[in-house]
Amino acid sequence: MSKLDGNERWKSKMLLTEHQEQYDNRHELKKTTRATSEELAMIRDYILLPHMLTMVQKSIDHIEHSTNILKQFYVAAGQVIMNQISKDMYEVRRELTKRNIKVIGDEQADLIVYHRFLCRGFEDRFGMTRDVMRSEISVQLKKYVKETMGRILKEK
Repeated sequence: MSKLDGNERWKSKMLLTEHQEQYDNRHELKKTTRATSEELAMIRDYILLPHMLTMVQKSIDHIEHSTNILKQFYVAAGQVIMNQISKDMYEVRRELTKRNIKVIGDEQADLIVYHRFLCRGFEDRFGMTRDVMRSEISVQLKKYVKETMGRILKEK
């Protein structure tokens, strides 16, 4: 029990309006500095899209050196996918810049690849294991292939 418990003056605490405003502003700032789940998804895409672009480019290079009859078709489809990935990379970068989020760099610790990012002045880390990266890349590449096939079949 403290000395102030019996004192009746401390039962009604008064707060000046400017102090209340400062308190509210401080807590609103904390709410806006943390990255939302949508922004974390954009950071994930920002990290994964360059890897996907490299993988598709390697696949195109491999197909160009093959003797496959349909290699021109596969290369053209690969180029369409690369163009879509590049477009999405540009949009993600632009949106992150608009939201004042900057991905700084990566470091690896215990099979997890961490990427540091600044979100409106707040620094945090975004980590993914290599297995998660592979599965996410696989899911997204399937989406790109499906969209491309949809366009090809639509043009028929």
